[in-house]
Amino acid sequence: MARKTISGLYQRNGIWHIDKVFRGQRIQESTGSSDRKEAEQYLIHKLEKLREQKIYGVRRVRTWREAATRYLVEYKDQPSISLTAIHLKQLDPYIGDIPLTHIDDETLTPFIKDRLKTSKTISGKVKPGVSYRTVNIALERVIRILNLCARKWRDEQKRPWLDVVPMITKLEEKKTSRSPYPMSWEEQSILFAELPDHLRRMALYKVNSGSREQEVVKLRWDWEIPVPELKTSVFLIPADFGGRHENSGVKNGDERLVVLNNVARSVIEGQRGLDPVWVFPYGKPDDDGTANPVHRMNDSAWKKARVRAAKRFQEQFLRPAPAGFASIRVHDLKHTFGRRLRAAGVTEEDRKALLGHKNGSITSHYSGAELGKLIDEANKISATDSRGPALTILRRKAG
Repeated sequence: MARKTISGLYQRNGIWHIDKVFRGQRIQESTGSSDRKEAEQYLIHKLEKLREQKIYGVRRVRTWREAATRYLVEYKDQPSISLTAIHLKQLDPYIGDIPLTHIDDETLTPFIKDRLKTSKTISGKVKPGVSYRTVNIALERVIRILNLCARKWRDEQKRPWLDVVPMITKLEEKKTSRSPYPMSWEEQSILFAELPDHLRRMALYKVNSGSREQEVVKLRWDWEIPVPELKTSVFLIPADFGGRHENSGVKNGDERLVVLNNVARSVIEGQRGLDPVWVFPYGKPDDDGTANPVHRMNDSAWKKARVRAAKRFQEQFLRPAPAGFASIRVHDLKHTFGRRLRAAGVTEEDRKALLGHKNGSITSHYSGAELGKLIDEANKISATDSRGPALTILRRKAG
């Protein structure tokens, strides 16, 4: 007698897939096998598990991939969902098929080791591993999803997907994180002289406004608000600003007031008329007459410029450049702005407002007098060389 085949299987690209309705529940997934017998055995096992759940109330053990997929669907409008998707994709080869009950430090160890280790590119260059902070961002996603499995998500019998959330150990960032490096006026002069023109203008604006990188490269003219009584203007960045990724938002979730001192104002005036949309356009205009914004300041041009700047520093001062200056980051411009404000005697409350830190105030409701005071405070560091406020920074000598 001919063997009866099981229905609900079809082949795609050489692999057998399931598409079957069982007790009112539709099953659609890959069996992962190109062998028909193996595929049928997998389907039989799947149906038996579902039967146990339906008849005896046996709880189905879900995999990490199921939980990660549900998170991406439910939180698709979250500002950082694009970044989360990247981290979850990197995690999937390591724990995708593992049951939620088995996710712990041990199962995450291979992922952590591979992310931290150095590797060689095809050209033979050494590619360093990611930072501890980058690994911790991925682990924070794991913790977040496991908490949802235990505290929010329920099965058909209203039971949680996971009974207990394990303690996931994060890496100690303080041992490897690089400290902020506020530049001296001499270092700023050396670095900025090595930057290409478009980066130099953005950097000069950034170090005089305390803006974050994406608040500079994606700065729009329609965010500018005139302040006639002060004969100036400010920029008000909306809370839903997209940043590098769509819908990534302003960091603290509030509108971001950007006050311009004299130097930042001169940079802005020099950009007028270059593009109808972007304050810092780059490249040739498209057919609609608008150019494209720069994707990021921390590109190869920035990295090459800081190498040249470190060399110039050594030539000028006859000693090696400080490690922080030789590896100066774009975000250090913001730190420099903040340190200079403090050195100039600007109060902590005003520093928070100028830096865009959350301090409980509604930035869009400043009066003209308050804006005038903030502009005066920002102008205390309105300089492009050592004529600015003295900034003494204590640094350890290289060992």
